[in-house]
Amino acid sequence: MNAQSQTAEALEQSPGFNVPDPQSLPSLKGKVSDEEWRLRCELAATYRLAALYGWEDMIFTHISVRCPDDGGKERFLINPYGVFFDEMTASCLVMVDIDGNVVGETPYFSNPAGFTIHSALHMAREDAHAVLHLHTPYGVAVSAQQDGLKRYSQFAMIVHDDLAYHDYEGIATDHDERARIVKDMGNHGFLMLRNHGTLTVGPNCAIAFIRMHFLEQACRAQILAQSDTKEPREEPPAMGAKVSQQGGAAFAPGLGDNLAWPGLIRKLNRENPGFDV
Repeated sequence: MNAQSQTAEALEQSPGFNVPDPQSLPSLKGKVSDEEWRLRCELAATYRLAALYGWEDMIFTHISVRCPDDGGKERFLINPYGVFFDEMTASCLVMVDIDGNVVGETPYFSNPAGFTIHSALHMAREDAHAVLHLHTPYGVAVSAQQDGLKRYSQFAMIVHDDLAYHDYEGIATDHDERARIVKDMGNHGFLMLRNHGTLTVGPNCAIAFIRMHFLEQACRAQILAQSDTKEPREEPPAMGAKVSQQGGAAFAPGLGDNLAWPGLIRKLNRENPGFDV
C-alpha cells in the first residue's frame, strides 16, 4: 500500500474525521521513559515555536525527532495529522516507524506521505536526530529562484556553504525519492527543496530550529532585497566562506542549544504555555 492509500485509509477509519483536542488527552508523563518524555516536550515546543515565528502551514508540514530504539527498531515522533502547530502537546505526538506507520495506541493517525522526506534523512544520517521541514512564503520563494540562495546578507553567508539543493519531484509520497534526497543533501545541515520549501537537520530540536531561523532570515532578507529596482549586492565566495566559519558556532551542540534554546522556551512559556503536558 502506498503512502497516499495509507492516508486515505486512515481518514476513512477516523469517524467523521474527528481530531481530538490535544488538551483533552491524559498526560503520558510517567507512562513513557524519561528520555522519551524529554524528547516529546522538546518536539512539542519546537512545533509551537514554529507557529510563534509564523512558520506553520496549518497541518501540512512536519517536524520529527528520533527516539531511543525499541529492541533494534527505530522509532520517531511526529505530529498527529489534524493538530495545528500552536496547539501541539508532548502527549499528543505520534510514534511512528521508519515508514511512517503508527506504533502504539493513540486517538490520532499519522500522514505517512509527510514522513517520506524525514525518514530518508533519519535513516541515512546518524546525526539527524531532528528534521525540520517548512513551507514558508520566503523559503518557498527562494526555492523557486533559478540561483537559489544568494550571499546578499550575513544570514545567507552563514548558511550558504552548508546549503544543498534537491530538485522538485512532486509531492513527496514516493519512497524511491528518499535515496535521491539523501544523495543531494550529503552531509549538509541545510536543504532547499526546489519549488517546495526548506529543511534543516540537527543533533536535537534546538540546533535544527536555530539553523532554520538563520535560513528563514536569509530567505526573507533576499526577497526584501530584491524589491529594489537594482540587483542587490552579493558578497564574493571568499567573504561568504569567512562569515560561514565565523557564524558556524551558532549551530554547535553545547553552544547554540545552550545559549538560544532556553530563552526560546522562556518566550514560549510566556506567550503560548502548555506544550509540556
